[in-house]
Amino acid sequence: MSDPMSGEVSLSASAAELTYLARAVAEGDGFIGSASASPLDGNPLAGIEVRKAPGSGVRIDLDIQRQILVISGDPVARGVLADNLRAMATAEDGGHLHIDYFPDHPYLSAGSLPLVVSSPHGGMPAQFA
Repeated sequence: MSDPMSGEVSLSASAAELTYLARAVAEGDGFIGSASASPLDGNPLAGIEVRKAPGSGVRIDLDIQRQILVISGDPVARGVLADNLRAMATAEDGGHLHIDYFPDHPYLSAGSLPLVVSSPHGGMPAQFA
């Protein structure tokens, strides 16, 4: 879901879907449609598109017209993001991952939208739930 007020995008998916997304990010090519596009879900995304891009870093954008999250970047930076997505897919105790740009970020490019990826086992670690 996209929050127009904060500009933050929240991503919830099954472990299999996060693993598939991680693979697409690592390869730099893919489209994943949203299984939940009900208007009752807030501001749902229609899907996620992954692209290869020159330069350094990963950029996370929102194609507002298509309601598609676009992830693009170079192979090294995409690899780091893919590893982080795989870690969320396999985390067994819940939790979430904030992916926010800051100066000198190790893999995000300036201007990237903030992204919160929730574990398939819930947004908070089990010991805090």
